[in-house]
Amino acid sequence: MASPSGYEVIVDRISHDLPFYRSFLKNAALGGAQVINNPFWWSADDKFFNYALASKLGVAVPKTVLLPHKFFPAQINSQSLRNLEFPLDWRRIFEYVGFPAFLKPHDGGGWRDVYHVHNPGEFFGAYEQTRDLCMTLQAAVNFKEYFRCYVVGQTEVRIMPYDPRLPHEQRYVQDPPVYDKKLLARVEQDALTLCRALGYDLNTVEFAVEDGIPYAIDFMNPAPDADLNSVGQQNFEWIVDSVARLAIRKAQASQSASPPQMNWSALLQGTTSAENAPTPSKPAVPAKRKTPSKKTAKTPK
Repeated sequence: MASPSGYEVIVDRISHDLPFYRSFLKNAALGGAQVINNPFWWSADDKFFNYALASKLGVAVPKTVLLPHKFFPAQINSQSLRNLEFPLDWRRIFEYVGFPAFLKPHDGGGWRDVYHVHNPGEFFGAYEQTRDLCMTLQAAVNFKEYFRCYVVGQTEVRIMPYDPRLPHEQRYVQDPPVYDKKLLARVEQDALTLCRALGYDLNTVEFAVEDGIPYAIDFMNPAPDADLNSVGQQNFEWIVDSVARLAIRKAQASQSASPPQMNWSALLQGTTSAENAPTPSKPAVPAKRKTPSKKTAKTPK
């Protein structure tokens, strides 16, 4: 308790799955270690908040609603829920979001418990299976292009063409077509805007593009996939090199830097704002060739 960890910098790749490590990392941060990513904010963050923040920042996001748990914990009773509207106005909810849509956890990951629903009947069938998870319902994007972006240090962006309809190990497109430069520039800027506002030094941001508009649909991935077998050799080498350089910079700066601010005001309004962030580097985009774009399909997220 309250003992220094012995490290200047710690790169966290596991605490989202193991609470023991999350508590250890908070204690390490208290002792002066810089943790990538900030364990205090990561513990408090959720995807529904992210969508709301994106809308405030001017980043396009699909229409999304937060839903009550289908099944509440046993200790919750009708008195606990006396301020919850019941029955819910499902018709109004469906009219707002529209179909097709995606029912997915408000703070989940790894594509777990995600349902693609096309009508109220399919929605209620899926909602019945969500147990005590808190879920969101989000409008599907009829996408033509799809990108997954590594963002490192709130300055470097690696835009990776991605096809979420394929098996996991084949989703990173190795031979992509040529994309509009203005579209790529907007994707890069939106990815930086989101990560700076959230304070993440390592994240992936996913965009589904419909009618030239990149919709941010997932950007709470502070321990993103970096497996050589799924991301490919070039992406793997880029992320390892970029994170290593980030960790070295933080370690070198830690000798003279003041302790990071861990309060919510600093996270959301001060030191992590876009105005105070470093100038972004030129985005790294894989080599492309001119090929026809894939046919329009529904996004599975």
